[in-house]
Amino acid sequence: MATIYPDEAGAVAFETLSGTAAEVRKKLGSAGDDQVVALALEHGTPELRHALAQAVTLITPLILARLARRDQETLDKLVDALVPQVPPPQHLVAEARMNAEARTEVLRSAEWLTAAQLSELAGFSGRNASAQPNKWKREGKIFAVRQKGNDYYPGFALDADAGYRPLKALAPILKCFGSDLEDWDIAIWFASVNSFLGSVRPMDLLKADPERVLAAAQDEIDGILHG
Repeated sequence: MATIYPDEAGAVAFETLSGTAAEVRKKLGSAGDDQVVALALEHGTPELRHALAQAVTLITPLILARLARRDQETLDKLVDALVPQVPPPQHLVAEARMNAEARTEVLRSAEWLTAAQLSELAGFSGRNASAQPNKWKREGKIFAVRQKGNDYYPGFALDADAGYRPLKALAPILKCFGSDLEDWDIAIWFASVNSFLGSVRPMDLLKADPERVLAAAQDEIDGILHG
């Protein structure tokens, strides 16, 4: 006799009986109203019968546990379906909508390149060519926004005169932002008119006047740190 606990609801005890039909009937005499699963072997040998009984003893706990898990999963799905959906707070909905609109405007305001496109533009070839933009990102030379599972790199941050490498002026600006701004926040900052720059977008001055853009970035961080 073996007992297993397929779930927290209770225990299921089972016993494997093997032998001839007469022997099994005799053993079942005291089974009462217990549920019974019988398997008859035609032309089976005692050795085969014994091996099969051992296999059933080993497999039965796994089957019972799996059935219990399936029942629990079904119950969880029914409960989820019956529990009313709790709507998110209105301020979160408004914030999400504003954020989505800002990101959409960012993507429309400039050219954004995948790693493969940037690598091709920069003249990299070979099997691992697309890894170079990611290396630049790790080194803090450029940033990328994540959209639907892909990284997109800003075209305004590239120096066409240097083979479409990241503008050297970008690195100190990204260093200034550090971990205070996430990549999307940085992208929105570059694409938004900036009062410190006389209502000009930082992305429009990055190549022509990088020192002013760096000063604007420092002003942005100072404002975050000091409220």
